[in-house]
Amino acid sequence: MISKASNHKHTYDAQGNITCCTLEEKIYAKANAAELIKPKHQHTEDDGHDHRHESSEGPAWKQYLPLSISLIMLLLGIVFDNYVKADFFKSYVRLVWYVIAYLPVGIPVIKEAVQAIRKGEFFTEFFLMSLATIGAFGIKEYPEGVAVMLFYAIGELFQSAAVNRAKRSIKALLDIRPDKAIVLRNGTLTEVAPDTVKVGETIQVKAGEKVALDGIMQSAGSSFNTAALTGESKPNTLKQGETVLAGMINLDKVVEIKVSKVFAESSLARILDMVQNATSRKAKTELFIRKFSKIYTPIVVLLALLLTFVPYFFVEQYVFSQWLYRALIFLVISCPCALVISIPLGYFGGIGAASRNGILFKGSNYLDLMTKINTIVMDKTGTLTKGVFKVQEVNAASHSKDEFVAIVAAVESQSTHPIAKAIVEYANGKDKNIQVSNVEEISGHGLKGTFKGSEVLAGNAKLLKKFNVPYPAEVDAITDTIVVAAINNQYAGYITIADELKEDAMDAVSQMHQTISKIVMLSGDKQSVVDKIAKELNIVNAYGSLLPEQKVQKVEELKKESHRVIAFVGDGINDAPVLALSDVGIAMGALGSDAAIETADVIIQTDQPSKIITAIKISKATQRIVWQNISLAFSVKIIVLALGAGGLATMWEAVFADVGVALLAILNAIRIQKMKF
Repeated sequence: MISKASNHKHTYDAQGNITCCTLEEKIYAKANAAELIKPKHQHTEDDGHDHRHESSEGPAWKQYLPLSISLIMLLLGIVFDNYVKADFFKSYVRLVWYVIAYLPVGIPVIKEAVQAIRKGEFFTEFFLMSLATIGAFGIKEYPEGVAVMLFYAIGELFQSAAVNRAKRSIKALLDIRPDKAIVLRNGTLTEVAPDTVKVGETIQVKAGEKVALDGIMQSAGSSFNTAALTGESKPNTLKQGETVLAGMINLDKVVEIKVSKVFAESSLARILDMVQNATSRKAKTELFIRKFSKIYTPIVVLLALLLTFVPYFFVEQYVFSQWLYRALIFLVISCPCALVISIPLGYFGGIGAASRNGILFKGSNYLDLMTKINTIVMDKTGTLTKGVFKVQEVNAASHSKDEFVAIVAAVESQSTHPIAKAIVEYANGKDKNIQVSNVEEISGHGLKGTFKGSEVLAGNAKLLKKFNVPYPAEVDAITDTIVVAAINNQYAGYITIADELKEDAMDAVSQMHQTISKIVMLSGDKQSVVDKIAKELNIVNAYGSLLPEQKVQKVEELKKESHRVIAFVGDGINDAPVLALSDVGIAMGALGSDAAIETADVIIQTDQPSKIITAIKISKATQRIVWQNISLAFSVKIIVLALGAGGLATMWEAVFADVGVALLAILNAIRIQKMKF
């Protein structure tokens, strides 16, 4: 299920400030600016320094200086107007005073409005704010005009703070970007940028350093901290020949790693890119609000014009300035800032909270979908079980035990399946001179190869049936996972392998039963093994001996029931078709799986099935907060709009209905960052 959404792009002015048109886009640009994703060693072309980062974060005094000037001058102006009543503070002096107070906070908004108009977008929140405040100056309500812009600017600061807080929730991902690599070239160790290292080169990683690129361990082994990638605090020991991922931290000793992927194709780079683009896939609520605001804003302007001029025909003592003032109040109240700020911020906060819990959403639309899931379909191996198999029994019929194991291992060495790896590991030290050629995979059945001119089959019992090889009835009676082999079209024996449940599998399924109406387990493993696991987990619907296409058929059968919203949970490698078919595809423990990153909609970086429930809880909390903000904004605005049209509300109430509600919505949206799931 490759994303259909395009990357969310933004434009910047000469100083690196964001110049997108709507406040919603501005939030996304702040939260998702490209410099946070690209490697630290990359720079802008002009002077090697990224101005955007400086402008978005910036020294605190630069952010607060315009606000401070406007606030001090506004307060002094109110004192001069109502308490001191100084003679000098009249006429043009008073006007100039409030104009100077207005400019520091007003100019940025007016510039945004002008830029939007140049692009053909007249009815933006910036236009509403500019029109209302300039109109207030036109009827000599100077303090109110300054106050509206001042509180709007304060709201912007709150918004930036909230975005930065949400951004810090995914900081663990962003901070694992390596900024250097020590590569061995011509017998010399050289420090270079990670994106200059080629596949096949060897990099050195000292104790305490981050791994810069994906690769294969060349040294004997070392322990690695994978917490930033998986959320797991327990160190992971990797041995020679095993895969090491970019972003891991070497804990023990100096190691050498042979690079297997360039930086841009590493699992880390692709996941960071996914986080960058997550907000471009919007939830239906966000899309509705965006469409709504485009219709709503021009209607509001029209109503304000009618409110100004229509009373002339019905009111005996019509005073233009009085009705214009009401119309200006109407404009300020009706500004949709609270909605266009808090809704995308709420979803971004949900994505951030999920990232902090080791769960990656590819878009806010999947946060919405997760709240509707009523059916969960799970693969068995690697999802509910550890997928770490151990050989339990070897039964050889036609060869010695060691030779039989060596032949089967030689065939299985061509596969990456956990069962194959278990057999290869068990065969370590057996006859290494055995050579098997022409190995090919038969999907859902096993492997076929050639040994000394004879055909070798190694897989499940269906494989032998497919090639019409008779085998003892006892094979079908064995409940453990089994690999059956045939040599030269003759049954040669079997190897049994055992897997075990993950520690939190039972608790995870128990929690699912509380909220999910139907739980299904699918597996390519034999039905007896599946039944055994299903009984332990209390899963009623469990199907084994399934080929990949049969798993697809099972999900298609469920999808025929129109009320079902289906999440499929798998390892993301063999289950790509089902991940793509389901409403929400969830990949388990899939940090190193290219197929999972490409196909799944939600990626759980750990191997914990309990994180499925965590993802659902985060989604529901996010949706709850979003709808709280929508209800708050609409209810307050409707009340104050009615009061303003009737002349019972002043510009100060309008400020609360607009900026005040926006601030409350922002504070509510960032609550999700403090929640524990």
